[in-house]
Amino acid sequence: MATGLRFSEEEYKALKQRTGSRAAPPAVEALTTEPAAPKPQDRMLALGRLPQGKMNRTEAAYAAHLEMLKHAGEITWYQFEAIKLRLGKNTFYTPDFAVRLKSGELELHEVKGFWKDDARVKIKSAAYLYPIFRFVALTMIRKRDGGGWRREEF
Repeated sequence: MATGLRFSEEEYKALKQRTGSRAAPPAVEALTTEPAAPKPQDRMLALGRLPQGKMNRTEAAYAAHLEMLKHAGEITWYQFEAIKLRLGKNTFYTPDFAVRLKSGELELHEVKGFWKDDARVKIKSAAYLYPIFRFVALTMIRKRDGGGWRREEF
């Protein structure tokens, strides 16, 4: 008996006799075709996730911005990936930064180069489930457009 898609010569001949003139079963033919070309947005994504606790370049730039705010006295504390929130069974959301303002309020900041729908759904769900926190999304503005950070609150 065949296991998976591997056939012995005898099994392959028997299969050809049962199916008529088809050269190979559909599952085998599907494997021999070339994969579809990647979509442009898929090529922009990294090949793998960074290890937990390691910042990407956008997050590192925002950490430098938070350090400036801390020295200016606008915030008293911040930490990268300090909090993990449960959204449902086997579903979690870890905001990029937990930030304590000088007023004592705690904000959870999410830093993105660009937004995909699943990330926006997670932050909105977290904002609904945990109203004690203020959820803030930040997107870097290009230098040629003036630089800085675009802020969106949920």
